[in-house]
Amino acid sequence: MADFSDLTLDVAKLRRDFPILDREVHGKPLIYLDNAATSQTPRQVIEVFDDYYGRYNANIHRGLHTLSDEATAAFEGTRETVRAFLNAADHREIVFTRGTTEAINLVANAWGRVNLKAGDEVLISRLEHHSNIVPWQLLAGELGFTIKVIPVDECGVLDLAAYRDLFTERTRLVAVNHVSNAFGTVNPVAEMARVAHEHGARILIDGAQAAPHQAIDVQAIDADFYAFSGHKVYGPTGVGVLYGRAELLEAMPPWQGGGEMIKTVSLEVPTTFADIPHKFEAGTPAIAEVIALGRALRWVSDIGLDLIGAWEARLLEHATEGVAGIEGLRILGTAPDKAGVLSFVVDGAHSQDIGLLIDQLGVAIRTGHHCAQPLLSQFGLDATCRASFAAYNTPEEIDVFVEGLERVVGMLR
Repeated sequence: MADFSDLTLDVAKLRRDFPILDREVHGKPLIYLDNAATSQTPRQVIEVFDDYYGRYNANIHRGLHTLSDEATAAFEGTRETVRAFLNAADHREIVFTRGTTEAINLVANAWGRVNLKAGDEVLISRLEHHSNIVPWQLLAGELGFTIKVIPVDECGVLDLAAYRDLFTERTRLVAVNHVSNAFGTVNPVAEMARVAHEHGARILIDGAQAAPHQAIDVQAIDADFYAFSGHKVYGPTGVGVLYGRAELLEAMPPWQGGGEMIKTVSLEVPTTFADIPHKFEAGTPAIAEVIALGRALRWVSDIGLDLIGAWEARLLEHATEGVAGIEGLRILGTAPDKAGVLSFVVDGAHSQDIGLLIDQLGVAIRTGHHCAQPLLSQFGLDATCRASFAAYNTPEEIDVFVEGLERVVGMLR
């Protein structure tokens, strides 16, 4: 089994930051292995909400009073935290959204409507989450451009030779995830960006599953757009980030109109818009959530993403070895470079039944299509079971999961 002895992560201490890990489910200690859907939240992030609403709850940017100044400073401080987290060149390249889905829709509507037209091509992969498929399908239906699909092999790895061959003089955009939520495949996004730029295309990267597991450097990747969600990276729901190159954001029109995103409004002459990033942040934002996101990113950075990623890799190794002896179990996604995601099916057992029964043992996993129906359909499936790991998971929890899975599979046969 995997050896954890050389890693310095103090998981027992780290787990004390998570109140929810002390609870029981069906009389059993909670073992939470659904982190690819939503990670749990440390108390330091939870406390941000009490602090904000209890001490300086106010709207931001235009107030002259003390509470508004304090809220604005905390909100904009998170923008700098995110800039550093992504190694963006400029804090103006950080746009706050409701999550990765809204960030991708923002690019589709603000960049895509201006830069895409009938006859153009957008490349996506079969590994994509629905949120990086459907916005482009909707826009293609209106504008008439073509969506071309990067194929995936039997291991869940993108075919890079086929990717290069898909480019033509009409290719305008590549939209691809950094890490697959369904299989855990880590895509070579820097190489993909290099190829896209050689052909004069832009690249948008869905980083929702990468942000919790590895350090991200948007300048080294040479990303044009990069998006992630707070709730995947130990932060709150309802908040996310779009990184965009400053020159691209400046050239894009606003997506939503309202307060905050304007310079002047008149009924006689055209409205003028705020500078980036505020041009894309219409209305009162999720102020507390943004501030809490900043705290979550500092919590992750203090531990170290390299250490977190190494720990999760050992957990994945431990779990993969553990389930290998279960008769009829087949792992989906065997890429050599993977994040901490274990997707599997078991002959003669429906994924939903496995999920419901193992929950009775206190183990939370995800079942279903994981918003990746095109990927699963390639393998003749409509659902898998998925266990996904985070910094607070332990080898002992993996052992309980494997023992519980063996028991459940035995019941279903």
